Amino acid sequence: MGLIMIGIIVLLVAFVVTRNVPGLHAYNSKIKLAGVLIFLILLSAASVVQVEPGMVGVQKLFGKVSNNTLKSGLNIINPLVKVVMFDIRTENYTMSGVHDEGAQKGDDAIRVLSADGLEVIIDLTVLYRVIPSEAPRILKEVGTDYRNVLVRPICRTGIRNNAVYYDAVSLFSSKRDEFQDKIFSSIESNFKERGLMLEQLLVRNITLPESVKAAIESKINAEQEAQKMTFVLQKERQEAERKRVEAQGIADYQKILNTGLSDKLLQYEMIKAIATSPNSKLILMTNGKGLPIMVDSK
Repeated sequence: MGLIMIGIIVLLVAFVVTRNVPGLHAYNSKIKLAGVLIFLILLSAASVVQVEPGMVGVQKLFGKVSNNTLKSGLNIINPLVKVVMFDIRTENYTMSGVHDEGAQKGDDAIRVLSADGLEVIIDLTVLYRVIPSEAPRILKEVGTDYRNVLVRPICRTGIRNNAVYYDAVSLFSSKRDEFQDKIFSSIESNFKERGLMLEQLLVRNITLPESVKAAIESKINAEQEAQKMTFVLQKERQEAERKRVEAQGIADYQKILNTGLSDKLLQYEMIKAIATSPNSKLILMTNGKGLPIMVDSK
């Protein structure tokens, strides 16, 4: 539209100049021709629009929105049409309690009440995109600020509506995946009704009240102490079993010695030990019959 207005102005100036400036009468036809050519060039430029990759164009003429979208590349359009571009690539919207981490500045985390009446703080990231064929309807019904008009309130409402079915500890631990799947289904259906496609929903963090966190930590510490005591008892039982086996072995050894060794064998082993000893000794022994036996290890 802007190029057309410039072309009309140039054309009007050319005709006014040729009529009101006496010195240019000889160039009237040339000036008018130049004005017409410039107007036609600008009109042609206004009739071509380039749509970038990952975008679609929605045509709007005097407040009326066309249902036909312009795809990426060069498109020939009515020069009076205004084209509104929509990004159809994956977008993300984060609601976080960390400053400047989310789409909104400051604390933008979602505060919900659980089934046991406790306040739970949830950080969330939503991955979504505009359905290309639904871009004209979004422009007519919502406008271009669909992030704040649709994405944000639908997500926050979906989480609050589903959190009331879970207690705080379950949201934090055992039921977290189930909770995430449930809110995904709820938000996905609402998005489709409004021309958006939900690709992924990420529950980034769940913060419990301090009292609940302290109770969980106390429970974990108690479980760890119980596991430690179980390990100690098991170790003591193994040690007691080892000592019992050792004692049984000593008892069996002594029993074998008492029943299987004779005096002659003991005497033989003693003489053998003395004879092989590196120390110089002279030992007198008896053979059990009163006869002396001399053993010299030299």
